[in-house]
Amino acid sequence: MTLKFYNSITKKKEIFKPLVEGHVSMYVCGPTVYDHPHIGHAKSYVSFDVIVRYLRYLGYKVRYVQNITDVGHLTDNADAGDDKILARAKRERIEPAELVEIYTRSYFEDMDALNNLRPDISPRATAHIPEQIELVEKLIEKGYAYVSNGSVYFEVSKFTEYGKLSGRKQEDLEAGARIEINPEKRNPNDFALWKKAEPAHIMRWKSPWGEGFPGWHLECSAMSTKYLGEAIDIHGGGLENMFPHHECEIAQSEAANDMTFVRYWIHNNMVTVNGQKMGKSLGNFVTLKDAFKKYHPLTIRFFILSTHYRSPLDFSNDALDAADKGLERLFNTIKRLRQQINETKNGDAPADVYEKLEQHKKAFLEAMDEDVNTSGAIASLFDLSKEVNTLLDCGKEISKKCLEGINALYQELGGDILGIVPERKEVQPERVTKWSMLEGDSGEGDINTLKDVMGVLIDTRNELRKAKQFQLADFIRNKLTEIGIALDDKPDATVWKKLK
Repeated sequence: MTLKFYNSITKKKEIFKPLVEGHVSMYVCGPTVYDHPHIGHAKSYVSFDVIVRYLRYLGYKVRYVQNITDVGHLTDNADAGDDKILARAKRERIEPAELVEIYTRSYFEDMDALNNLRPDISPRATAHIPEQIELVEKLIEKGYAYVSNGSVYFEVSKFTEYGKLSGRKQEDLEAGARIEINPEKRNPNDFALWKKAEPAHIMRWKSPWGEGFPGWHLECSAMSTKYLGEAIDIHGGGLENMFPHHECEIAQSEAANDMTFVRYWIHNNMVTVNGQKMGKSLGNFVTLKDAFKKYHPLTIRFFILSTHYRSPLDFSNDALDAADKGLERLFNTIKRLRQQINETKNGDAPADVYEKLEQHKKAFLEAMDEDVNTSGAIASLFDLSKEVNTLLDCGKEISKKCLEGINALYQELGGDILGIVPERKEVQPERVTKWSMLEGDSGEGDINTLKDVMGVLIDTRNELRKAKQFQLADFIRNKLTEIGIALDDKPDATVWKKLK
């Protein structure tokens, strides 16, 4: 089996071979922290999280860098408009640095909830101003950039390969330009490396060209070089960033260093709502915090991974409801399996069970090797679950070693690689909800949550039923009904829900 990625710059799938054997340098464009993350952000960062997980599963040592944009991202790609962070800070009447802290924390809270691994390094643009100034100086010295009225621009015509990622030719850009003329630029397509700060501009730094701030494209080149080197293995980001952001990164990085900047460009497709891109500028976005009020974060993750990262993902409540039911089916099998492990003492393993497990694992890994096809990988997990349910329904006691081997496979494929199957060291069969039997439970922290209280009440009721104290057991059920909570006794567990 050989891992292949679709490389956006060559427009074809290629066998992955890193620059240094056994090591992978990977940079992904991080968020501009001026608002809470939405479903579109989740699609991007869950997709790249799985790529990192899979590379590590294959034995690579991965250094994963994902930046935080806290300055320089203007509201117009033509180097016009306000800085997005400054604009939001003005509306909320707080300091830009305060706004950045609020939404950086919000971002990591939501990524943690989605079970994304933290990047190895999360550099901020404002913490790397010297590196960005140094890069600009280098480009000026080599003749690729020019100073104009306190700002510095990259001269696109000097870099003959500009457009090789997006496929846009310079003459086509010029012919179709609808950009308002900026008298500071020699050509409308030239892009800002450093912008002069007007008197009222709060975020500003001293530079050889006067006080100003870096351009949005500049930060990624400077920070990826600092932490990963002048040439890196993988650069990821959203398809919408291919032009102009990634195109400009290539131009300034390769002009400065005289070498190929990135070997594999990987772009995830966008989330749509009724066929239209989800985005803050369009006002059709759903924040993750709002989505989490109705759906478990793992449902969101499962929903994202059910579609290939290069395919668009159409968002709707119906689609999330379907994802929730699909994940529940998968979890129900794992619950049965883990409960059976607790109850099994002896038993045998069917002669061909290990061979079948290897077949399912092979199908899973083949899907992942084919440009990280998570939808195919998930399909193989459901095929595995059919096999497991058949095994559990056979009426014979299966050996604990066999069952633990199946559980380990779920954890390896669904947990370590896809991040949708949480580890559970101890299984409590009578515990409520489809999530609680799978999630880790250290016994620490605040137990005064509805889920924990309901767990105690249902455990107590089940013990009363076992002791044939049905009057007291019914008393608990009736009291819960009075306060709007219904119990449903299923064959393998008792579940609860709030009544409307």
